[in-house]
Amino acid sequence: MIVAIDGPSGTGKSSTSKAVAAKLGLSYLDTGAQYRAITWWMVGNGVDVDDADAVAAAAGKPVIVSGTDPSHPTITVDGADASGPIRTQEVTSKVSAVSAVPEVRAVITELQRSIAADAAHGIVVEGRDIGTTVLPDADIKIFLTASPEARAARRSGEVKGSDVAATREALIKRDAADSSRKTSPLAKAADAVEVDTTELTLQQVIECVVTLVEERRSGTDGEQRRDAR
Repeated sequence: MIVAIDGPSGTGKSSTSKAVAAKLGLSYLDTGAQYRAITWWMVGNGVDVDDADAVAAAAGKPVIVSGTDPSHPTITVDGADASGPIRTQEVTSKVSAVSAVPEVRAVITELQRSIAADAAHGIVVEGRDIGTTVLPDADIKIFLTASPEARAARRSGEVKGSDVAATREALIKRDAADSSRKTSPLAKAADAVEVDTTELTLQQVIECVVTLVEERRSGTDGEQRRDAR
């Protein structure tokens, strides 16, 4: 069972995806963390992230390993724990530029597909282009949305002392960059189920997604039994 959960920042993707994976006994992959990880590596190794050619040339150098336990997801770069460093504002401000480079997306997409293929009991994969590009044959695709105001409030609540208005503008800028990039832009797959989380609590979103996945899983099992006959 492969579950693709896409959507912009602040819609509750990470919290929802981890909880859904834990409830259903599936693995979990935060693809955004992988793009943050390669961005962190670029910055730490003196690569000019605004130089697409330089970023492309270095794209295959870092070794990124993602743990898929939803209760304790991990990520390392060249053997070093990167879970904390990749969440800094510096990385956040530069990840869109790095992730827009086609060579970077090719490397990370291949890694993501490999992880999904190795998930014996199924996996929940969250990101921005999972249902459209990375795993277009996912069993179910879900696209989370929310108003810019709701997303900014959530993001600001995660960072002590942050300004809601500034956070909102940063989110809108990130949306524009992710949606306009030529390679694998942020977009809702044609067959994805859209869930607007603006007025929902996190628990309500989790319950909604779990229901959608269980309904799809039951339907898939039924189809497989019919095929077997």
